[in-house]
Amino acid sequence: MVTLTIKNIKDVEDKFHDEINTICEEKREYFNELFKKYEKDLTLEVIFDKSSAVYKVSSSLNLKSKKLLTVEEDKEPIKPLTKILSDLKKVAKKQYDLEKKEYEYKRKR
Repeated sequence: MVTLTIKNIKDVEDKFHDEINTICEEKREYFNELFKKYEKDLTLEVIFDKSSAVYKVSSSLNLKSKKLLTVEEDKEPIKPLTKILSDLKKVAKKQYDLEKKEYEYKRKR
């Protein structure tokens, strides 16, 4: 089960809120499907930070072995959000496969 947490969304302009929520919910569903047989309940965290004219968007996912973190900056919030979530998707798949491989190796010994 993956829980979605969006922090500091009030720093983002109101016109982007619906699109941000839609994108984050789609990725949450994807991670829910990917980690449906995972032992631990996961938290997908998306954090927005606006300083002057630049949005800093970061996302994290806490797996058993380590916490995955991606960060991106841009002048509008949607572009870095999609980039960090797709990067997080790649890294999460890779780490999940690595954890699975380690588990199977230990189980066989």
